[in-house]
Amino acid sequence: MVRSVSQSKVLAMRQQCQLVWESYFSSVDKIINTVLEVVKNRVHKHQIRPSYHWNTVPGAHVVLPEWSDTPNHFPFYYGPLGERATDKFTAVIYATSPVTASSPLFRVLHTVAKSKFCHKVVVLWHCDVPPPPSHRWPADLGVPVRVKVRDIKSVNARFFPYAEIETDAVFNLDEDVILTTDEVDFAFGVWLEFPERLVGYPSRSHYWEEALGKWRYSSRWTNDYSMVLTSAAFYHRYYNYLYTHYLSPLLLAKVEECNNCEDILMNFLIADTIKQAPIKLTQRKQHKETAASGSQRTVLSEQQHFQQRQECMDEFVEHFGYMPLLHSVVRLDTMLFKDPVSNMRKKYRQIELVQS
Repeated sequence: MVRSVSQSKVLAMRQQCQLVWESYFSSVDKIINTVLEVVKNRVHKHQIRPSYHWNTVPGAHVVLPEWSDTPNHFPFYYGPLGERATDKFTAVIYATSPVTASSPLFRVLHTVAKSKFCHKVVVLWHCDVPPPPSHRWPADLGVPVRVKVRDIKSVNARFFPYAEIETDAVFNLDEDVILTTDEVDFAFGVWLEFPERLVGYPSRSHYWEEALGKWRYSSRWTNDYSMVLTSAAFYHRYYNYLYTHYLSPLLLAKVEECNNCEDILMNFLIADTIKQAPIKLTQRKQHKETAASGSQRTVLSEQQHFQQRQECMDEFVEHFGYMPLLHSVVRLDTMLFKDPVSNMRKKYRQIELVQS
């Protein structure tokens, strides 16, 4: 009878055992959390979980019924249910600088709003000066723009589940990011195929340093990566809810303390949830506005910034109990990218023109 079981069935059963073990029994913390979750389901019967929450990836602990009781509101179940994410996205721009006539914020607003898939733009105003009056904002964008000023006191605010975000896809970006509308559209098209993943342009990596016996953060250009920065990245809005309501307050406090590392923490959260690497797209060498170079203050600031990110990684690994980030060597380019054919035959013509 045992030998009659097919190899594919054996593999599926092994994978299922691994899912159950890693999700519910691989540590004392997970055992306790599983027991508490079962008790909670028995007390609050209106929040009882269906069996597929427990028995399919990513497991019941990260599928929160407080978010929704509808399966297609979670990015993990689109494939099994034959569903698809909505074909629009909400752009969330994190603004930290005063606005001028040639402000990078206004340039990125125009770029994002030109996308036919853009539903709305939400500007998170985290600046010491108030935002400009409404008549100074671009009036010909064609999409609504909401500027949020209240409660934007921490960098964690860029991952809050705002009611204004009504689409499945969130395009999180910094105010000084350099992108074309073609790059935005291409990234969104890729995300629609992988709605549970983090999809974007700038990437970073990590490695194990044997001499120090710990993981190290790396910003070098290499042939692999393990993080995609949220200065220009798409992800499902459910991850905003997980970031705010699922992660430990200690982790959020660390990010708020150093006003840094929120993108690393989001990468940790998604990798820990789905056990997959993010997806990197065609990238130019420079994705940010060029800062004034040559000054000692700039160099010192960069060193402090990098040191903070290393300290964050150390603390995140300690809290998660392991390194959830996974390396990938996959980079998705547009069709006919760099091929010696007429640019008129290519769908995303702007992308190749700006690559260096």
